[in-house]
Amino acid sequence: MPAMMLLWGVALVLATAATTYVLHRKLTHGRGPEPDGIFWDVFGGLVVITPAILVPAVHWSPAGLIMIFVGIATAAGTLLSSRKVERLHATEPRRRAGFPDDAARHENILEQWRQYELDPARTIDFPAMTDVRTAETAALTRAIHEAEYCKVTAGTDYRAAVERLAQALAAAERAAGVPTAALPSPR
Repeated sequence: MPAMMLLWGVALVLATAATTYVLHRKLTHGRGPEPDGIFWDVFGGLVVITPAILVPAVHWSPAGLIMIFVGIATAAGTLLSSRKVERLHATEPRRRAGFPDDAARHENILEQWRQYELDPARTIDFPAMTDVRTAETAALTRAIHEAEYCKVTAGTDYRAAVERLAQALAAAERAAGVPTAALPSPR
């Protein structure tokens, strides 16, 4: 008897959690609920949920109430955890407004800086751009790290970090004596 209750309890928890999760996703994130799809999701869940409640209740009447409670608690827990996960996902940096533009600007700035690192002629012409003993170049390196950190960390201001990176690159170029004509054109 206890093994049967445990088996049906596991089936009930899994079926209830899966059905609740699927219905929640379809009703809150879909392009509008499709009645036919909703019907089949509910039906598929009830095919497991109903026997998981009724079979133990036939063998021991209080088991039906216990299983109903377990089902309700599982559905409530699934909804609460789904909402918590959605709130966490909403704070991800890549989901922020303007992130694609900020990331493109960030990549353009890094590409401009890489030219000083990878082009031997530029490295020879402007050695201060790769010398972190220079205060402006050291500040540029810190700004690069800060922008990379803000790009992937929730609760940070990525746009402001990219702006500071652009300013640090411009300051490092001025300090290195890069003439305005030698600067690549913005994309």
